[in-house]
Parts: sequence; structure tokens; C-alpha cells
Amino acid sequence: MEIRKAEVTRKTRETDITCVLALDGTGTYDIDTGVGFFDHMLAGFARHGLFDLTLRCRGDLEVDCHHTIEDCGIVLGTCIARALGDKKAIKRFGQAILPMDEALILCAVDLSGRPYYQSDLAFTAERIGTMDTEMVREFFYSVSYGAMMNLHFHMFTGENNHHIAECAFKAFGKALDMATLREDRLGEGVWSTKGVL
Repeated sequence: MEIRKAEVTRKTRETDITCVLALDGTGTYDIDTGVGFFDHMLAGFARHGLFDLTLRCRGDLEVDCHHTIEDCGIVLGTCIARALGDKKAIKRFGQAILPMDEALILCAVDLSGRPYYQSDLAFTAERIGTMDTEMVREFFYSVSYGAMMNLHFHMFTGENNHHIAECAFKAFGKALDMATLREDRLGEGVWSTKGVL
């Protein structure tokens, strides 16, 4: 079986990032972005998606967390796309509804080759730890465009900002895991009437 793994390095004047992602992993992770709560969110994504993820980022945190988190999204999305390759024999669609105490979040993914992001996640605090809550949207938007995927979130309930964010990251891991699973009945084909994804 082909190992679905990718490594991406991206260096700008604002960030220096290296990411290694294995889709068929066991949920191991080694993450250091300099933003503690963001590291915690990425760990939840990797663990619950059973992805092996190593991510290192040195960003201009003396400015704020924006460039670090946005650029990590770009790099992770690119890693996902490269690890998937031609997307032969994958499920393509994935969805998960996850509870975390009072929070209940739906995440749906389509590895269509078309980027689109939609979300109604609602936060009432400006930041969690040193991570601005508005960066949850920026991160997932960047992932969706880097990976060329449709990515949707719907919040049924939620009050605690930590719970809402963590539930979303874990749901994304579960939904992406489902979408990247192999579908043996497709043989060497893709799940599209177009013949390509």
C-alpha cells in the first residue's frame, strides 16, 4: 500500500514553517507553533483523525498570532493535498458531529478539488490563551484553500469558547479521516463522474 505522506516547508519574512503529515497514522503528534492553545487544537485534530503530524513554526509573535496561525493553515492544507496525490479510491466525503460538554459541532468535508469555506462558529471571547478566537476562522479558511476542499462547520450549541474551538478541531479530524479513507470498490478510480478530483 502506498504511504500517503507529505512534507512542506514554507519560509517568509513573517513565518518559518515545516510540516510533515501522514494520513494513515496512529494519531501521534509533535507540535510547536509558539501559541499554546493552537498547539493543543492541532494535537486534538491529529489524535482524533489518527494522523501523524509534526509541525514546527517560528513566527512573528511579537506582532500577534495572525501570521503564525494563518500560515500554518496554508502549510497544513498543502500537506493534505500532496499526501492525497491523485485521490484515487478515497471516500471523498466525510462528516462528523461531535459533542464536548455543552458544545455540539458538525464538520463536513468534500475533497472535491474546489476550495470553499463556510462556518457559523460563534465565539464570545476575544482570545483563548494567546490565540485570538477570530483566528479559528482564518486557520480553517487557509486549510480549505491549501487543500482545495469544501469545509463546513455548523454549531448546534455552544457557550464555552474553549469547548467550541476544541470540538471544531476534533470534528475536523474525524471528518477528514473519513474522507481520506480508502474505498476498495472504486479500484483505481475516483469518486466523481468527471473522472478526476
